[in-house]
Amino acid sequence: MTLAKWERRADAALGIASAALLVTLMMITVADVVLRYLFAAPLRGAFELTEVMLLVLIFAGLPLVSRADEHVTMDFVDRILPAGGRRAAIRIVHAFTAAAMGLLAWAVWLKADKIAAYADTTETLKIAVAPFVYFMAVMCAATGAVHVWKLFAPIPASGSPAAKVLQ
Repeated sequence: MTLAKWERRADAALGIASAALLVTLMMITVADVVLRYLFAAPLRGAFELTEVMLLVLIFAGLPLVSRADEHVTMDFVDRILPAGGRRAAIRIVHAFTAAAMGLLAWAVWLKADKIAAYADTTETLKIAVAPFVYFMAVMCAATGAVHVWKLFAPIPASGSPAAKVLQ
């Protein structure tokens, strides 16, 4: 399966952004540990920054992992189903996941509205929390959209984890 030019560019951009985020997380952690243990002066707000950056990293990755079919899977049922049954199972999983992610996006959005109404912030750095919770909701919705797309897209003949289930 060949990726479209825009998919390759998006994957590259998101890969670079993820790598930069991970390097930044690593530098914050190293700086915090060094300052804490050598100079008894921890990096102010390091824990909050780490929490927020991990949130962004994890939720931004959800639609990417779904698009690439790289979720953890259990294939013990696949061995007993014929090819048509496996195709149907793949479609059912996509439908269920799309519905679950849509429901989750809606629930997280409602929670973000409440957090925004309270003007909730992190304790030390006073970073507004609501934008990050809205981001979580949007990424859940995007993941649901990926699964809706996969529900109706042809299942590839080879090269993807979904196709390997059919072999």
